[in-house]
Amino acid sequence: MPSLLAHVAPALALAPAFATPATPRRLYVLGALCAAAPDLDVIGLALGVPYEHWLGHRGLSHGVPFAALAAAAVTVLAFPRARPGFSRARAWLFLFLATASHGLLDACTNGGLGVALLSPFDERRFFFPFRPIVVSPLGIGAFLSARGLAVVESELAWVWLPSALLGFGLWLRKRRSQW
Repeated sequence: MPSLLAHVAPALALAPAFATPATPRRLYVLGALCAAAPDLDVIGLALGVPYEHWLGHRGLSHGVPFAALAAAAVTVLAFPRARPGFSRARAWLFLFLATASHGLLDACTNGGLGVALLSPFDERRFFFPFRPIVVSPLGIGAFLSARGLAVVESELAWVWLPSALLGFGLWLRKRRSQW
């Protein structure tokens, strides 16, 4: 898996596409949290849930169906009423893309057992053919090592730089359309 911070990058990159004057700023915070949330499944490891179990790491919480339901739940809880100029459907789409990006990034890493992108409908675990992101260690101590440095270098090249370019491109496109 990429590090927790790297999972936030795609959500931040998408923000300009969803920004309007009426968009509550908390939507972006919620997007960042949704992008990182699937890794809460590591708690299962401490509780004895095997990694390869459908509730294990990179299982159900990393799937696209989970992303859709989580985005719906967050949208309804965070924005229970319609607001002028603010689309809850667009908020859901942003939160869905932020959450789904987690499993997609994990499928680009060079370690682990793959990602159950279609769970609970299909328990197979997938990797993309192109897997340039160095898998991050789970512990903080291991992250503060030579391996951690390799992870940071990999994430800068394969997550942060593309996310920054996407975010800048979306911002520039929106700015030019306002002229």
